Order: sequence, then C-alpha cells, then structure tokens
Amino acid sequence: MAGEERSVKVRIDNVKRIFNTRNGEMVALNGVSLDIMENEFICVVGPSGCGKSTLLNIIAGLLEPSSGKVYCDGKEVVGTGTERGVVFQQYALFPWMTVKKNVMFGLNLKGIKGQEAEDIAMKYIKMVQLEDFINHYPKELSGGMKQRVAIARAYAVNPSVLLMDEPFGALDAQTRTQLQSELLETWEKERKTCFFITHDVDEAIILAQKVIIMSARPGRIKEIVDINIPYPRTQETKMSPEFLELKNHIWSQVYQEYLEVRK
Repeated sequence: MAGEERSVKVRIDNVKRIFNTRNGEMVALNGVSLDIMENEFICVVGPSGCGKSTLLNIIAGLLEPSSGKVYCDGKEVVGTGTERGVVFQQYALFPWMTVKKNVMFGLNLKGIKGQEAEDIAMKYIKMVQLEDFINHYPKELSGGMKQRVAIARAYAVNPSVLLMDEPFGALDAQTRTQLQSELLETWEKERKTCFFITHDVDEAIILAQKVIIMSARPGRIKEIVDINIPYPRTQETKMSPEFLELKNHIWSQVYQEYLEVRK
C-alpha cells in the first residue's frame, strides 16, 4: 500500500443537503468536500443526526444533493449504479429467496445469469463462509449470517466502491469483532474503495486508513485523522499505545460534538 500511486475514486464537492420538515428547512449537510482515493478505506464517525447516512446515500445516488456534486471515476453521480455497492445496517435481504438466490440477484439485474451467475455467487458465498447455507432462507439465519449474505451480494456485482452504513451496528460484540476481521481480510484481497459509517470509534480505527470526524448538524467535516497503524490489524492491535492514543483523540472530538447536540 505504501508508495502506491492512487487516483481519486470519489470526489465530494461542496455538497449541501436540505430537508423540508414540518418545522421548516433542516440543513443536514453544509459544504462537505472530500476526495476518496482508489482502494482507500474511509470510516466516518460523528454524533447521531450529523448527516453521515445522508452523505452515504448521496454517494450511492439514493439522494440528490441540494447543491454541490459527487463524482465517481470522474463522472457525476446521477442515480444508483452497479459501480457502487451498498450494505445497510438492516440486512435488506429478500425473505423469499435462498442465500444463493439473494447473492445472485444483483448479477441477474446486470444480465449475468445461469452457471456464470452461480459461479460468481458461490465465490463470494465461500468468501463469507456460508457455503453450507446456500439453500437456507433469511429467517433461518442469525443476524451475523444475514449480514454476511448482504456483504457477499454487494461484492458479487464487483463494485469499485463499497458503501457501508453501520453494517455491524445491530450485531453482538463477538459477531461484530469476527465480521470486522473478515471484512479486513476481504478488503486486503479485493482492494475495493470503502466508505464505512460507524458509531464505534474502536471499529473505525481497526478498519480505516482515515477516519472522518463529522460535526454536529449541520454536518461538516470537522477533522480527518490518518490511521498510520500498519495492516494486517488484529484485535490485539486495540491494545497498542498507538491505537489507544488515536482512540482518545477521536473520541474526545466526537464527544465535543455530542455535547453540541445536547445544547
């Protein structure tokens, strides 16, 4: 990773987003600009309501900015696209489809069908260690397994950018830790550009190359923190002095913004 020449994968250019509410206009994002480099793993932290998910949805093309623009590979983002895969906290699986059919769904939409679609789906089902559950339905899976299916489905369509909105937020601590490790292993193999939202500062530091700290509403970028801890990272990394120093700094900045929300 060191010494690589990387191009800008996603450019967020002075994005503002206003929502009309019963109480008038609410500014969710106000002048957010950020370059995300190819293969970069970015985590975003900040208090509830700071516009993290709004920003992700704008990058995904699910929401339009009120002003400003987002570019992916130099092209303005207008609507959704298969080059941007999204994983939400809610698993968003089709309950009437098996694991394999869920993972194949996006491939079928791209026009990839039959044996080719099955082969690709199985590659990513094996990647998330669910090959023994290909014919199970979502109701027969644990929360962690459902999220593995959602991650496999996102990877299967071969997006160059992976957008993840608190994907492990609803999971127990042990499952969350396991999926963090698996995601890191997969990222190091697949080298997707990742934009990952979390409330968990430990999670942000263990995963990311950079942590973006958002201010309280209206959401702006308060600080960008470089995480100069070498990969591969493990749960033991969380005990290192470098990790603890970063954690104290990031948490203190986030906590200041929580206090702003409570005023």
